[in-house]
Amino acid sequence: MPLVYTNMKLSEVVEEYPSLIPVLNRFGIRLGLGDRSVEEICRSYGLDTDFLLVVINTFLNEEYFPEKKLQTFHTSQIVDYLIKTNRYYLRYQLPNIERHLTSFISQSNPENPTLALIGRFFSSFKNEFLLRIGKDETEWFPYCLSLSGKLNGITGEEQPGVLHLCSSQSDEDRIEALLYDLKSIMVKHLSGEYNENLCYAVIFAIGSLERDIKQHNRIRYRILEPMVTAIEKLCL
Repeated sequence: MPLVYTNMKLSEVVEEYPSLIPVLNRFGIRLGLGDRSVEEICRSYGLDTDFLLVVINTFLNEEYFPEKKLQTFHTSQIVDYLIKTNRYYLRYQLPNIERHLTSFISQSNPENPTLALIGRFFSSFKNEFLLRIGKDETEWFPYCLSLSGKLNGITGEEQPGVLHLCSSQSDEDRIEALLYDLKSIMVKHLSGEYNENLCYAVIFAIGSLERDIKQHNRIRYRILEPMVTAIEKLCL
């Protein structure tokens, strides 16, 4: 899609791409946007317009990676956004899937052989997901902020300064793979009697989280990791 710019009406962007609503929520932006531009919305919420646009455009565009613009942001801005993203998952999206899945299993034929497999697979995904979020909170994010603090001490600057950022291509993300496999089991291998409406609700909830995590990981792997790698070369 075309890039989002400061003078565009944010409401029109969201109408076309409602998947941005959770992203805006992480910045504290609520619906009721009116006809205000992106810049006007950011001004009213006290937000960095450039940073919001980088996050939105990274979320919406597969190949978007503004290296020069990224050099102007502080690591803490990105970490703060990713922390809020993880908390959104814990507070809303994960419970939403679990609620639908519990209802789906309880209201379907208990003799359905696929139900137990689906339940076990979801438990495996949930455990892995909570483990990653826990490590983010206690290890990865504090490490990123600590490195940023060291760089500030070396350069005497508030910002990362002139760093060469390279797009980081991670191996297949395990969380994404587990979600995909869970959805695939339901689409390909579900058998016997089951509640179709609840089944669809589960699949849609999984698909929503899957898309969100995929874009979240783009910010994680294409913005934060390269930035930290660049800082490590200067500090370590």
